[in-house]
Amino acid sequence: MKMKKIIVLGLIAVLTACVPQRLLEESKSKQQECEKELAAIKKSAQENETKLAELNEQYEKNAKALGGLQRDTSIIGSNYRNLTSKYDKLNMLNEQLMDRLNKLLSGSEKDNAKLSSDLQLTQEQLLKKQDELKALELKLNKQQQELDALAAELKKREARVAELEDILKKKDQAANDLKKKLSDALYNFENKGLTITQKNGKVYVSMDESLLFASGKTNVEPKGIEALKNVAKVLEQNTDINVMVEGHTDDVPMKGAGEIKDNWDLSVMRATSVTKIMLTGSKIEANRITAAGRGEFFPLDAAKTAEARKKNRRTEIILTPKLDELLKVLGDNN
Repeated sequence: MKMKKIIVLGLIAVLTACVPQRLLEESKSKQQECEKELAAIKKSAQENETKLAELNEQYEKNAKALGGLQRDTSIIGSNYRNLTSKYDKLNMLNEQLMDRLNKLLSGSEKDNAKLSSDLQLTQEQLLKKQDELKALELKLNKQQQELDALAAELKKREARVAELEDILKKKDQAANDLKKKLSDALYNFENKGLTITQKNGKVYVSMDESLLFASGKTNVEPKGIEALKNVAKVLEQNTDINVMVEGHTDDVPMKGAGEIKDNWDLSVMRATSVTKIMLTGSKIEANRITAAGRGEFFPLDAAKTAEARKKNRRTEIILTPKLDELLKVLGDNN
């Protein structure tokens, strides 16, 4: 038995020594590029969410301002009607005084003087009310213009918000449709080391290590190749989907001495292997797929048990509908 272990270790050393160091360096470089690209995508998504939140906040402020202007306009309108009523009454009084003046022209000079004084006072009051009415009309017209401008801007922003909501609904519907297509294509694999879930507008195809790889290996097993080819067929027919392939390991340190030195290496190389299988013989554009290794740092179950570690050893294919249309609308708001 001891001799067999020595022979096996010798074979492993020979095999691992044959792998060029250059491949490891290229793999690490690709990992760094993928991490940078992932960070940029997350940053862009956060900025887009912030812009959308700002639009909604501005929409609420404009709606409150519009309500305030409408209340002010109602008050001014009421004052305007009161002044108009007073103006009509003054006109009526003026006519009555003029009538009395005509009747009393033959009367005493004292009565005529008093009537003339009353008439002058009434005319002065009438002119003053007319000036107040004109000033109120100017103020009302100005506020009406401001109200119309604010209403137009509010309507414009409502249209933008409605457009954004429509795009987000389309994105969610696209994710629903994609999940159904994947479920149909992978029916024979679901609950046999493969699960399909939908979260935050994305579709996650999670494959256990037992479906894809032998322990500590990066070559995909035949049953895993079949499942990945089925995924590739669905992606060929849905060109508006971006793909992220993430490799995950458990927290048990690797003891490799060759090309695979730790869990980072293992997760990256497994993600790359899955990516290459989906691209081989398919019409999927390579720039749609990003391969990344997560090592043991994103576990599904943090428990230190064999069952938890089995869950964590997985490869996830994360499918996201492209947000070009949404980004264009957000860009137009700048």
